[in-house]
Amino acid sequence: MVSLGIQVVWLLLLALPIASIAWTVTHEEVFKEPREYCLRRSASSRSLFWRKFFFLFTCEFCFSHYVAVFFLWLTRYKLLFDDWRGYVIAGLALVWVANQYMSLYGHLRLDIRKERVEIKEVEQKVEKREQGPRAA
Repeated sequence: MVSLGIQVVWLLLLALPIASIAWTVTHEEVFKEPREYCLRRSASSRSLFWRKFFFLFTCEFCFSHYVAVFFLWLTRYKLLFDDWRGYVIAGLALVWVANQYMSLYGHLRLDIRKERVEIKEVEQKVEKREQGPRAA
């Protein structure tokens, strides 16, 4: 059994690529067209299965579960137990940590956008002040 400290380090590190992949697929411009297609299909499909299937590509929380399962398969990472229970706990923990990372990233991006808007407003005010005496 791997020590708890090493397991936690693995948890924090494995959650990073899970968050990155889930965020990129569900939010970034590079996947905009497939995501919009999935959004349309999730709203218009008659079958519950297909609506939910296509929805999972538009929701970072939903998609992170599938990415976490892939990383569990890839790494054989287990948390607390060496049997199947370790996979279940690890999967849920990875999803939770990855979603915390995505939440922090979302807030950071929002703060950056807000600062850019505020900077642009200040620049426009300065330009108006500088142009004011010239016009007179």
